[in-house]
Amino acid sequence: MPGLYRQALREDPLPVGVSLTKRSPENELSWLPPQPGSYPQPGSYPPQPGGYPPQPGGYLPQGGGYPPQAGGYPPQGGGYPPQSGGYPLQPGGYPPAQSGGFPPMPPAGGWGGGPGFPSIGLDNMSNPGFNPGNPQVMANQISSSMGGFNPNPSMFSQAPSGFPTPQPGGFGAPPPNLQPYGMYPQPGGGMPQAPGYPAGPSPSQPMPGYPGAPAASPSMPAYGGGTPAVPVAPAINRGYRGSIQDFPGADPLKDVEVLRKAMKGFGTDEQAIIDLLGSRTNKQRIPLLISFKTAYGKDLIKDLKSELSGNFEKLVLAMLKTPAQFDAYELHEAIKGAGTDEACLIEILSSRSNAEIREINQVYKAEYKKSLEEAISGDTSGHFRRLLVSLAQGNRDERETVDISLAKQDAQALYAAGENKLGTDESKFNAILCARSKPHLRAVFHEYQQMCGRDIEKSISREMSGDLESGMLAVVKCIKNTPAYFAERLYKAMKGAGTKDRTLIRIMVTRSEVDMLDIRQEYMKNYGKSLYTHISGDTSGDYKKLLLKLCGGND
Repeated sequence: MPGLYRQALREDPLPVGVSLTKRSPENELSWLPPQPGSYPQPGSYPPQPGGYPPQPGGYLPQGGGYPPQAGGYPPQGGGYPPQSGGYPLQPGGYPPAQSGGFPPMPPAGGWGGGPGFPSIGLDNMSNPGFNPGNPQVMANQISSSMGGFNPNPSMFSQAPSGFPTPQPGGFGAPPPNLQPYGMYPQPGGGMPQAPGYPAGPSPSQPMPGYPGAPAASPSMPAYGGGTPAVPVAPAINRGYRGSIQDFPGADPLKDVEVLRKAMKGFGTDEQAIIDLLGSRTNKQRIPLLISFKTAYGKDLIKDLKSELSGNFEKLVLAMLKTPAQFDAYELHEAIKGAGTDEACLIEILSSRSNAEIREINQVYKAEYKKSLEEAISGDTSGHFRRLLVSLAQGNRDERETVDISLAKQDAQALYAAGENKLGTDESKFNAILCARSKPHLRAVFHEYQQMCGRDIEKSISREMSGDLESGMLAVVKCIKNTPAYFAERLYKAMKGAGTKDRTLIRIMVTRSEVDMLDIRQEYMKNYGKSLYTHISGDTSGDYKKLLLKLCGGND
């Protein structure tokens, strides 16, 4: 046999770079090319770094990597980045390994649930296991991962190997429009129609793992798999729910002239400032800064600081920041110094949309030379830090559809992680409450109540304590009913001795063009008197007058 082996080598010499060492079954077969659909043989050449780069449009996006946002969200990165272009060519001229050789699915565990823990639906986010070698199987896998999309296997039949080229305008295409900052995401946003792909609701990317948390298990079923998604009844469109509306015919140059006269000479005409700023929306107030400097060569903010004082000054300056600037400023103020205003951090991060949180991150980094995540991580700890970091990613699923079977699974997972367990699995609560869409979570809370006869808020209070309890409860309350959550925040800011003016200013400014009318309704319903009346009795002077302008009226 050794003689035949040497003769074979003389007739078919080894590839360049391969030397014959100690004879063994492993190295005798090590230079053979990997077979189609299998792993490379032991001892074979590993994929070389710097192999062939991925070609544009080469692969379909991986299952579980969500398509870009639509209807108000910045373009996503197309889910997970495409894998490098197959196995690179092996030295010696061997062809690349054929598709189908992905690693096997690991056993359930970590975020996948494991024994006794139902899946929370973050499966398939890291390894969809697409099999382009079998078009029918691949069509079924895509259908399962995309919650009802049924591709025709013939779509994939033309590609001799690898993945088919995606159709133009499909996944990875930029969204058709952007949602204005400070507004609720509108239902019905969807991806543009593309050849081979039916239009559908646009989900968000999955929430990336937070520090110290286990990675998502690829063994879990895809979000939305199983029972077909059931559309949530769209919210009744009651029109604009803010208390401040655009002032017809507003002219920045005329407005700054009014402000200049109000501050010029002896004394200040505070009423003129209140009347002007209290009747302009944020997009009409912000241009006043540059118009004032253009007309008078002076800084409007500095002039206002020199003329005003106290809470009235703070309120006026807050109204002259963009929503993202003001949120970033409030987060910075909540973190800096000896203490931390944890309630402020949770209030902002749990109530803003993905697009708003991403803009806050950009402004924070530009203004304070440090990322928001770094600031949060340096000032908080434990599971509360994980909760804040998760929310600060701005990656919550924002689809408007609900998979009832998955909602039941999530309710069971929360029950198993808390009430039905000795101790509490806080990571499971974090993963579900920070990654799932708000319509889905409302269904989860309903299923939880039906299953164990206890409200999710009561379970959280029984299982957690301290900042983590407060943070989780705030997230749940904001998801259940955002206006009611802010009504409660306002009530607590004014009840008892003293007033939490920072909280009062922040909510009145940030919600005046979003849902102030709804907040007023919830306030009256839950506390028996109007928000307008409570502000009138708890504040005074010019500060009170401008707050009441933002409130918009009595109920």
